Amino acid sequence: MDFLPSQDINPKRGQVLLSEPYISDTFFHRTVVFLCENNAEGSFGFVLNNYVDLPIHKVIANFPEFPGRISLGGPVKNESLFYIHTLGEIVKGSTRVMPGIWYGGEFDDIKALIDNNTLPPNSLRFFIGYSGWGAKQLQEEIQSKSWFVANIAAKDIMNSSENNLWQEIMKKLGAKGDVVSKFPENPNLN
Repeated sequence: MDFLPSQDINPKRGQVLLSEPYISDTFFHRTVVFLCENNAEGSFGFVLNNYVDLPIHKVIANFPEFPGRISLGGPVKNESLFYIHTLGEIVKGSTRVMPGIWYGGEFDDIKALIDNNTLPPNSLRFFIGYSGWGAKQLQEEIQSKSWFVANIAAKDIMNSSENNLWQEIMKKLGAKGDVVSKFPENPNLN
């Protein structure tokens, strides 16, 4: 994993944003956001480590059982379902985010792969809602030190079984990240 300093940075799609440990927004407290787009119009991505305790077939009627966890991807369009996958052009209409990971595509293709039980492990992740920023908003938040920016492997992005993702990534970012990963949840309790 590579750590990128938070000053003077324009994150790229495929990177992750790690919230600073005491961010005031309760939705983004110690979150890892997979950035799917960052351009002049704005940015969007999905929170990887904020899980819902419901299986997908309980969220969507007539949907086949799926073993992966659903994440709350962000506070925007939280009535909609989104997904990332490693299936590439098998899912028509997919958009490549980074080597090995695509966003969206034909929902019927996804459903058929699940129905046929032909999905490799950790090849699909579902999100309710997404995280979005207007033009230059994310850059301003990074400059104000609300976010760390890092590169992580596709396998880590697709793994929904890690319960301490924020801490694990922080530890791998070197000495500074290791120190940040150990900050208490509430410094007033020390």
